[in-house]
Amino acid sequence: MAVPPGTERRTAAVFPSLTLCLGGAVGWGLLMAACALVSLLLHERWQTFHLAKLLALYFCGGVAAWPIVLPLARWLTRRHAAETRFAAHFVLLGVGTIAMTAFLFAMQYRLFYAQWHQPFGTRIWVYQFVFTSAGAVYQFAVMGLSLYLPVGLPLLAGASLWLAKTMR
Repeated sequence: MAVPPGTERRTAAVFPSLTLCLGGAVGWGLLMAACALVSLLLHERWQTFHLAKLLALYFCGGVAAWPIVLPLARWLTRRHAAETRFAAHFVLLGVGTIAMTAFLFAMQYRLFYAQWHQPFGTRIWVYQFVFTSAGAVYQFAVMGLSLYLPVGLPLLAGASLWLAKTMR
């Protein structure tokens, strides 16, 4: 069945170019570290000896989330309007970045407490791993999410708008 000229709907590639994937990941990671730094500066909490580790954590969370979220958002919205693409990128990039940063925080937290845990593979070790990780994610949700504000929301909106437009 022939489609009349001008009515065919173009769909964007699900997998972004290598440049967009890798360059975007580094850029997004730098922006997330900048969000944390600006928030710490605004609240006068930047004078901590953990500043470099904290910024590295937010950088790595952004870098790790980007290549996972970007193809997922593109796949979910490949045949939808720009508004839907924007919304999907906004939600998935926001949630994905927070989730990946919380996961990395939990693994770092777990590494610290591992010295007091039972040997790997035991039932007690599993409980300790699960509850230590859950406690770390909770701690990140209470104390770490605020470091994305106030700069993170406009950056997220801008990145989502840009990504929605690049899918044309």
